[in-house]
Amino acid sequence: MNRLPARPEIAAAQPYGAPHPDVPVRLNVNENPYPPPPEVVESIVTRVRRAAAGANRYPDRDFGELRSALADYLIRESGVVNIGPEMIWAANGSNEVLLHVLQAFGGPGRTVVAFEPTYSMYHEIARGTFTAWRPGRLEADFSLDAAHGIRHIDKVKPTVVLLPSPNAPTGTPLPLATIDAIADQTGGRAVVVVDEAYAEFRRPGRPSALQLLDKHPHLAVTRTMSKAFAAAGVRLGYLAAAPELVGYLRTVRLPYHLSAITQATALAALDHAGTMLGQVAELRERRDRLAAALAAMGFEVAASEANFVLFGRLADRHSVWEQLLARGVVIREVGPAGWLRVSVGSELETLTFLRALAEIRKELE
Repeated sequence: MNRLPARPEIAAAQPYGAPHPDVPVRLNVNENPYPPPPEVVESIVTRVRRAAAGANRYPDRDFGELRSALADYLIRESGVVNIGPEMIWAANGSNEVLLHVLQAFGGPGRTVVAFEPTYSMYHEIARGTFTAWRPGRLEADFSLDAAHGIRHIDKVKPTVVLLPSPNAPTGTPLPLATIDAIADQTGGRAVVVVDEAYAEFRRPGRPSALQLLDKHPHLAVTRTMSKAFAAAGVRLGYLAAAPELVGYLRTVRLPYHLSAITQATALAALDHAGTMLGQVAELRERRDRLAAALAAMGFEVAASEANFVLFGRLADRHSVWEQLLARGVVIREVGPAGWLRVSVGSELETLTFLRALAEIRKELE
């Protein structure tokens, strides 16, 4: 069989993705368990019908209406009032936003830094953009020591620093002071990206890195509609940053990268932001009860402010994962060895998971 001339670093690599078995309880990819309510679905249909009538034409390349709506949402959500549409960028999920960042500021001979354990897709995006991956380490409790972070950045001299807050797969947030210190240290030598994909699930009073945008023109804050907005199927992620930084992202994007249908659907969801975010407080409370239940079973539990919980330490995590799957529950085998991650589902899904795990734990005793 003839071999294709694939790049050596991807020749043996596997495509990124989580298993999607057809089981009753799927708690492995941090989806919001609640579908959009009927009035939101109707609004989406109305906007998409309007967009479909002009489907013979290319969509708005710079999606001005959507950028304005996203800026308005961030102002309401964060209280940071000086966010304008010229500071917003969006793409097909926050992963594509990060791809644009590394296309613009990474590349051959350049380096990206993050701190592990962290979102595994960061490494994939770095590889795809020929950007060297030089991660640092989190502390034993999955926090980031600012002094260690700064030392590592000074040593590696990256052009991009990725700081997820809350982090995936651990759920741990970053103090604003840590982000500020790292941004101070990097100056304009690196773009600092604070990935706030799970921002809406943080504890009340936890500030957003959006508050630092005025101070640091090399800082960017990414968000997504996939999690709190219950819109994973829409594939809409976005970023807020200084207009100059956004300008470089416009340079590297493919033309017309956001379809008219995506723009229409996202606008409809933003029209109903209050409704779409209606279950966030409930999911936060359920997350905390889930974490407490896991701790009561004797597991070590990471302090999460996302819509998932990382728990361990398991002598054979894959066996536990398989036994849960046999009981109709799928969670995620990800993160440090000996740990598993479970998404916060509905009340019934969460109870089903805990009962199944309790059975498995009893059998292991």
